[in-house]
Amino acid sequence: MNKKIILAAGVLTTTLMLNSCGITTNSSSNNTGGNILSEVLGSMGNANTIGNVLNSVLGIDKPSERDLIGTWHYSEPGVAFTSDNTLAKAGGEVAAAQAKTKLTESYKAIGLRRDNTQLTFNSDKTFSGRILGRSINGTWTYDSSNQKIIMKTLFFTLPVYAKRTTKGMSYLMESKKLLTLLQTASVLSGNSTIQTVGELSKNYDGIRMGFEMKR
Repeated sequence: MNKKIILAAGVLTTTLMLNSCGITTNSSSNNTGGNILSEVLGSMGNANTIGNVLNSVLGIDKPSERDLIGTWHYSEPGVAFTSDNTLAKAGGEVAAAQAKTKLTESYKAIGLRRDNTQLTFNSDKTFSGRILGRSINGTWTYDSSNQKIIMKTLFFTLPVYAKRTTKGMSYLMESKKLLTLLQTASVLSGNSTIQTVGELSKNYDGIRMGFEMKR
């Protein structure tokens, strides 16, 4: 069977399940769901569309604590749309894709690379890593129900959300938290171009940003 048909059927099935469960309970919601579904199916000519939608939804595949343990190297920017409405998440793929493109440019501008950005989560609940070449270390806890990691260092506490992807794992945070983290690392490394990320934190509410990483 054509892959596009299979993917379309999956999206349609999800929509029908949501409707049958009463998640969309009024005509306004049904119209919204239908419009978003139409947009998604209408863009099936792009083979990556559905895959990108799924990769951009926080909560679609929750990692266990064991999944996190190990060393992760930066691969590319990570983003996730955080709306509570599943169909709105699919529609938010456009905004997430735009944010990822801009984040790619910003990361390149500040020199963020695989060789200077990594995280290691240990089974004894300690972690270490580097952000833009600056070392960080501390302790961590994980709540799998909301995919939230609390990373505590001597100087700050950072909430990070883990999301399993087809490429590895995304470690994401609220845009303002990401800005603070990168600002701190940039100041320590003498980089003055961090304002590009600052603009993103103002323009993309509802999207968590961070790093997609591979082992």
